[in-house]
Amino acid sequence: MIATGKRTPPGCILLALIMAACVSTPKNPPPPLIVAPPAPPPLEASYDWHGLLLVPFGSVLKEVPFTLHEVLLFRDAAHAASGDEPECYAMDQTAPRLVARTPNEYMLCFKHDRLVRVQATVSLPISEAARILGDACALWQRNAAAAVAVAAPPSASAVTAQTAAATTAGDGHPAGCDGRDGAISYSGRLDQEGDQDNAPLTVTLDTAVQL
Repeated sequence: MIATGKRTPPGCILLALIMAACVSTPKNPPPPLIVAPPAPPPLEASYDWHGLLLVPFGSVLKEVPFTLHEVLLFRDAAHAASGDEPECYAMDQTAPRLVARTPNEYMLCFKHDRLVRVQATVSLPISEAARILGDACALWQRNAAAAVAVAAPPSASAVTAQTAAATTAGDGHPAGCDGRDGAISYSGRLDQEGDQDNAPLTVTLDTAVQL
């Protein structure tokens, strides 16, 4: 007996199978879009202690191009007896900014009439003081390491990074930052004995070269 029904062309069968596979196979969802957190805003230029150095170390007192008046410092008996402490002066004009603030105190100290130290103190909100010092210290360390990397082999920058380190208070927050950048030693200290609202930050720059 001969079947008389129409046969489906093979091409149509293949097309139907492909379409069925497309319908039945779920599409993979696109991977989630990972958005990086925004970079923190750059620090104000006054976080860099170099802005405190208005004249280079070794400058002669009488050649400083702005008016100064002497500051009397109270020293203990041991320091008073040494007779070799620098004489410090304050400026009559506005002091350069430090960590986005105008210093309460800014002094240039001279030994044998040559500049050997610069010191500035600003008052910080106690709730932000440790963070501000931490940000400043990280910048100082990067700058010091970069300066060494330019002037010396890469291994030297690792030494600088080890010596330019932050010290911490009992709560783990930065309380101080010390290091050396070229011929200048720097130190930042938070006064833990400040009042309940403010913590003074004192930054001291000393020349590491014998004058």
